[in-house]
Amino acid sequence: MKKIITTLAILLSTYAFTNAQTAQKSDSETNCYLKWAQKFENRGAEDVADGTYTDVIITFRNGSDASCYNGKCDVKEGKIINMYIKKEDGSYELVKKKLRYDFPITITNGMSKTILTVDDELINVLFVKKILPKKAGFEKAAEPSDD
Repeated sequence: MKKIITTLAILLSTYAFTNAQTAQKSDSETNCYLKWAQKFENRGAEDVADGTYTDVIITFRNGSDASCYNGKCDVKEGKIINMYIKKEDGSYELVKKKLRYDFPITITNGMSKTILTVDDELINVLFVKKILPKKAGFEKAAEPSDD
């Protein structure tokens, strides 16, 4: 009897541990960047004109970890010139990261090209106000009736 109870307890704890790992994995797979990227992919986005945008999200990714911050950026000739992170007091701080490659940071479908730093950090700028509205779904037909 003791062997059955011990075996059952081990099986239950293994099952609980496996479910906890699956839940943690699901949370890390759906970080803030991935959620926004999915929305951009599903809906598309308007073109980004030249100017200063104070309503962007700047994402920093390292492996499966991601951090998303409110920010602003300057766009000139379709390329990001500067980007700033918004501080809690409402001021902005220039993002000063050493980039691995010196190429223009272009914008496609409302998102910047991924920027790679020398520390292997990935950065994207998301123009969230440029996301297209949600498309209307199809209206379902009525079920037949016995009239």
